[in-house]
Amino acid sequence: MTEANSLQAILFDVDGTIAETEQAHRAAFNRAFIEFGILWNWNDKLYGELLSVTGGKERIGYFVDAYDTVPKLSPGDIVSLHKRKTEIFAGAVAEGAVGLRPGVERLWRLAREANIKVGIATTTSKANVAALLSATIGEGWELIFDVVAAGDIVPEKKPAPDIYLLALERLGIDARNVVAIEDSDNGLRSALGAEIATLITPSSYTLGQDFTGASAVVDTLGDQAVATKVISGPELGARFVDLDYLSRLLAD
Repeated sequence: MTEANSLQAILFDVDGTIAETEQAHRAAFNRAFIEFGILWNWNDKLYGELLSVTGGKERIGYFVDAYDTVPKLSPGDIVSLHKRKTEIFAGAVAEGAVGLRPGVERLWRLAREANIKVGIATTTSKANVAALLSATIGEGWELIFDVVAAGDIVPEKKPAPDIYLLALERLGIDARNVVAIEDSDNGLRSALGAEIATLITPSSYTLGQDFTGASAVVDTLGDQAVATKVISGPELGARFVDLDYLSRLLAD
């Protein structure tokens, strides 16, 4: 029988968590608007507000409805616009526009060496995930992950727990034995809805959000060059987040 509350898997969000991708996403949206002849510009402040809506197509749809925009895009228009935005984002990432946050790849490697499963649970598209990880990890990136739950494969996106519940089902592991790593309040609520202990590493767009319920909040996962600072939760006892720290989050 599997021991309860023993670390068996780590599930990672993508945008803002494994990489600071949102500026590249914002630039890709704005370039797609220009290519489609749409006179919109999502500045930094507006985009920060729009991030409360998860999913690129959903974000465009929300903007159309909430901001009384011209033109009024049809669902088909939104799909086409978002497809082009995804292509632009992939091109930017391939050219090195985005890198992994400190400690992310280190933690993946540690988990694999310890036979702890590693997965992704994100509402961004599988194409965006593939573009980012192909550019930062290289070909064969999928071999790192035991599950990649991404995009429109669940009925409801974050903050609903659907994507985490799907990842748990595919892993065949009880939520009590999993830690999620997230950067946002929407991600936190999604993971907690699936009863998964959650470590928060805020990104540039999510600093100051309400992370009530998180097992811990740290500024970064950390590595040899960048030490981790604990914002709330158990003290580290080391220079950076490691498997022992994640295991302690399950016990607390």
